[in-house]
Amino acid sequence: MQPTAILSALVDEQRGLLDQLATPQRIAHAGRTFWTGQLHGQPVVLAISRIGKVAAATTAAALVERFGVGRIVFTGVAGGLAPGVAVGDMVLAAEFINHDLDASPIVPRYEVPLYGRSRFAADGALSSLLGQAAQRVLEGSAAWLAADIRQTYRIGTPRLHQGLLASGDRFVATSAESRVLQSQLPDALAVEMEGAAVAQVCHDYG
Repeated sequence: MQPTAILSALVDEQRGLLDQLATPQRIAHAGRTFWTGQLHGQPVVLAISRIGKVAAATTAAALVERFGVGRIVFTGVAGGLAPGVAVGDMVLAAEFINHDLDASPIVPRYEVPLYGRSRFAADGALSSLLGQAAQRVLEGSAAWLAADIRQTYRIGTPRLHQGLLASGDRFVATSAESRVLQSQLPDALAVEMEGAAVAQVCHDYG
């Protein structure tokens, strides 16, 4: 069975997974630390991509080439863009786009040159399973989401959203930047810095 890779950009986003990894083995490769082992009885490879699209693409390619993974799950923190996407909600990507890619007038804005597309789709079967798992987690949020966290971040009942995720090599941290992205990509649910690069690598490797 091909292992599943679980990729995160930051150590804090991986820590809980690493704590649960059975028979862990640390492997250094391509300037990264990879952990192989079993998670809930399934073979997995955990890795930290580091921040940004180039770093994420390097890590994703290494996961395929060196570790022979059959699928990659990227998990981490993103910023909500669409109305109704609130702090504490989960966003599951159905598609990915590079919001800072513009090779016009050679090709239209957002289109990846020589690919003939601007968006890369997530794996439908895997997304369905992730959606079911996420929904179960959210239904039990009262048990694990502390009251002080709810109050500090004004979190109501966390919800699951599924749709377009926008990636770029810029940390979007102001409402002004968010409004610009909302006007340019009105169907984008959230923004982060690695997902579209990983999706493109997955597309390349099939």
